[in-house]
Amino acid sequence: MSSRRQFLGYLATAGAAATSGALGGRASATTEAPAAQPAVRSFSPHGEHQAGVLSAGQAVLHAVALDLLPGTDRAALGRLLRVWTGDVEALMTGRGPLGDPTPELAEGGNGLTVTVALGHGAFALPGLAERKPAGLSAVPPMRHDRLEPRWSGGDLLLLVAADEATSVDHAVRRLLRDAEPFARLRWRQRGSWRGTDAHGRTVTGRNLMGQVDGTGNPPPGALRDQTVWATSPSWFEGGTTVVVRRIRMDLDDWDRLTRDEQEAALGRRLASGAPLHGSQERDPVDLRRLPPGSHVAVAHPSANGFRRIFRKGVNWTDERLAADGPVVESGLLFLSFQADVARQFVPVQQHLDRADALNRWTTATGSAEFAVLPGLQPGRWLGQGLIGP
Repeated sequence: MSSRRQFLGYLATAGAAATSGALGGRASATTEAPAAQPAVRSFSPHGEHQAGVLSAGQAVLHAVALDLLPGTDRAALGRLLRVWTGDVEALMTGRGPLGDPTPELAEGGNGLTVTVALGHGAFALPGLAERKPAGLSAVPPMRHDRLEPRWSGGDLLLLVAADEATSVDHAVRRLLRDAEPFARLRWRQRGSWRGTDAHGRTVTGRNLMGQVDGTGNPPPGALRDQTVWATSPSWFEGGTTVVVRRIRMDLDDWDRLTRDEQEAALGRRLASGAPLHGSQERDPVDLRRLPPGSHVAVAHPSANGFRRIFRKGVNWTDERLAADGPVVESGLLFLSFQADVARQFVPVQQHLDRADALNRWTTATGSAEFAVLPGLQPGRWLGQGLIGP
């Protein structure tokens, strides 16, 4: 019997946990009932939280990590955040930032969000170490990780998303140009997602394995608020943490499986996203009827001490030249938002690292953690509560 058949025989036994259905510690980008997606939409740059954390359905996302330049101190970081605040307010309201040589590209109604976050290096600056949120901690190496420095770490993070690519490219270019006196680019990952159906209604998107990825995000309300938003220290109230994981998929080997084999590894039907024993994506999961090693079983909150995260993902494909020709890699850029990395993300990810059937086809090649700043209030600037007046 092949190892694959042995694996399926093992999966056929009664299970012990249930749904989540996304990679890396994972739940869906939206749990609301499908609704018509407006052809033109805008998000406000102002609010208690940065809009890009919970926004759904954007087709393009770029994650951009930067390193602070030597000599950039607390005051200089404050100057950068002031400049970025002006950029964010302009770009998200359809205006070119100050000094923009191509303001015509800053059109409104494109669903643009810009999310700003700080990494461990920013909090290592004199005067900021004692203000670092307790919820921001390093993710320890996992057994299946193959992390590369060129896709990991960073002192600053920008998450720029929109309903089309030109606006994202323009916004990233302006933000990077304005950061040049203070920071340099460390890595940049481009991704795409289809979060709407043919009628413009919001749906759970699919990763490149064909999986409805995923279904189990906490819905709007108290549970989601407790999952995502930090309440301490006081300057960080309304902020959150994000873990960015670059996950490479072995799609060639995945495509060799039968559909039944793929669904056994996932724990869900590919066509509908329903649990294996159900017919609809959001059908309740019967833990006794799930393959115990399936992703759904291992990732479910009940299998992880009821720890939860709020997740997003975008698909990526990169091409590079090797000695024998082009090499194409594909996968998922996975974003996990939670109030506390160590208490929420890490235990779930360690469980997945030990037991998830999808480990055979997925490998994390990049990882980084950041503190997403609280939302921007009119007349103030991002990070002002941290750095000072």
